[in-house]
Amino acid sequence: MTQIECLKDKLETSDTIVIGAGAGLSASAGFTYSGERFRKYFSDFEEKYGFHDMYAGGFYPYSTWEEYWAYWSRYIYINRYMDAPKPVYHKLYDLVKGKDYFVLTTNVDHCFQKAGFDKHRLFYTQGDYGLFQCSRPCCQNTYSNEAVIRKMVEAQGYVIDTDGTLILPEGTSLKMAVSSDLVPYCPRCGEPMSMNLRADHTFVEDEGWHRASERYAEFLRRHQNEKVLFLEAAVGFNTPTIVKYSFWHMTHEWKDAVYVCLNYGEAYAPDDIKTKSICINGDIGEILYQLKTA
Repeated sequence: MTQIECLKDKLETSDTIVIGAGAGLSASAGFTYSGERFRKYFSDFEEKYGFHDMYAGGFYPYSTWEEYWAYWSRYIYINRYMDAPKPVYHKLYDLVKGKDYFVLTTNVDHCFQKAGFDKHRLFYTQGDYGLFQCSRPCCQNTYSNEAVIRKMVEAQGYVIDTDGTLILPEGTSLKMAVSSDLVPYCPRCGEPMSMNLRADHTFVEDEGWHRASERYAEFLRRHQNEKVLFLEAAVGFNTPTIVKYSFWHMTHEWKDAVYVCLNYGEAYAPDDIKTKSICINGDIGEILYQLKTA
């Protein structure tokens, strides 16, 4: 029996599936942060400042808030409010939608909900591109940013198509700054807003974050004596303690648990749980396709 066939069998016979997802899942879906996609939306910033990927641009010390939010509004819009180019998340949902599942993810692009996953079965541990928070922060509140992000990208010259994609009309020169009235400030203390992303000690864990954390913990408590499949999907070693190490530990401790690692170049399980593990090396989108057609 091949690894794909073994995994398909385990998916069909497991009572419960816990998905742990990392950045590689979104990369497989087409949410890449460099190359052609970066140049399509940020060639003007690349030419002016010399950085060559979205991550580097996110750390650049822009001289004004107006330019800072011109960059970040494009960044947020294409990675949060536009659909992923490839249906990788939909393929994953098709495999688990009839199961008792829960998703733990470090991704912040909302792709799970857009693919149909139940929002009450999701725990976004590292934040959400769709939320602002106070940069100080003065409180533990977060705020939806969709309306103002749309205004910011339109103010730069883009037109938002009916399917949500960004269109730059012929002859339009993009502006690299938004108007001052669009710069977001905290409604409580007046400090500048920032993204709700776990970058340092200022990250806000709001009420929704804590409710999701409690739901995940309760899900694990209820199912620890069942046949649980821990499905690690394209998780790297940037923040391994959140998904990878916790999945290893629970697989080791729980009698009927199985660990699955799907990863491109890093499909691995420790010796202590190798007999309870399935590791498949490759692009996760292709692996999910093989599972569907096996």
